Amino acid sequence: MSDYGHIFALWRAAAGGAWQRYTGHTFVAGLCDGTLPRAAFLHYLTQDYLFLIHFSRAWALAVTKAETLDEMRICAATVHALIDEEMRLHVKTCAEAGISEAALLAAEERVENLAYTRYVLDAGHSGDFLDLLAALAPCVLGYGEIGARLMRAAGETPYADWIATYGGAEYQQVCHGVGALIDGAVARRIGDAPQASPRWATLCHRFTLATRLEAGFWDMGLAP
Repeated sequence: MSDYGHIFALWRAAAGGAWQRYTGHTFVAGLCDGTLPRAAFLHYLTQDYLFLIHFSRAWALAVTKAETLDEMRICAATVHALIDEEMRLHVKTCAEAGISEAALLAAEERVENLAYTRYVLDAGHSGDFLDLLAALAPCVLGYGEIGARLMRAAGETPYADWIATYGGAEYQQVCHGVGALIDGAVARRIGDAPQASPRWATLCHRFTLATRLEAGFWDMGLAP
C-alpha cells in the first residue's frame, strides 16, 4: 500500500474492510485487466466529470478553512490538478467516444454522485478544516494508491491512460503533498497524539463514510 503519511495510514486502518472494498473493487480489477466494459467506463467518466466539479469546489472551500499560507497553497494546487489535469483526461477520452464536453455538463447526476459530493461539501460547510480533509482524503489518496498498484500490475489494457494518470509521478506528487498536509493539519489542531483526542473517532468515521461512498461510486459505474 502507498505511503502518503501517518494520519492517512491510521485512517485507512480504521476504515478496515471498507477500504479493501473500495480499492479492490470489481470495477478496479476490470481497469487492470481490461475486462471492464467500455460502456461502463464511459458512464463512470461522465459521472466522475460532474463529481470533479463539486470536488474542486470542496478543495476551494478548504482554502477558506485553512489557517496557514502553506495549507492554502496545497489546497489551491489540488484545485488546479483537478480542473486542469484530471478533468482533461475525462474530456479527451469521452471526445474520442463521441461524447462532447457539453454533453458531459448536461448529464444528469446519479443519486450516488449526489450523495457523495454533497456529503463532502457538507463536511466542509458544517465542520472545520479537519472534517473536510477527512472527507476528501479517500478520493485523492485512494486513487493514488489504486493507480500506483495498477501501474505495477496491469498488462495490456485499454485503460492504460487512466492508470497512467493516477499512477504517474505528477499525481503521486499531489498525493504525497496532500498526505503531508493532513499530517501537519492534524498535528497543528489536535496535537501529536491524535488518537487520544475526543475528535479522533469522528474524523475516522468521516473518512470511513467517504470510503463507503467511493465504493458506491464504483457500483454505480457498473450499472449504467
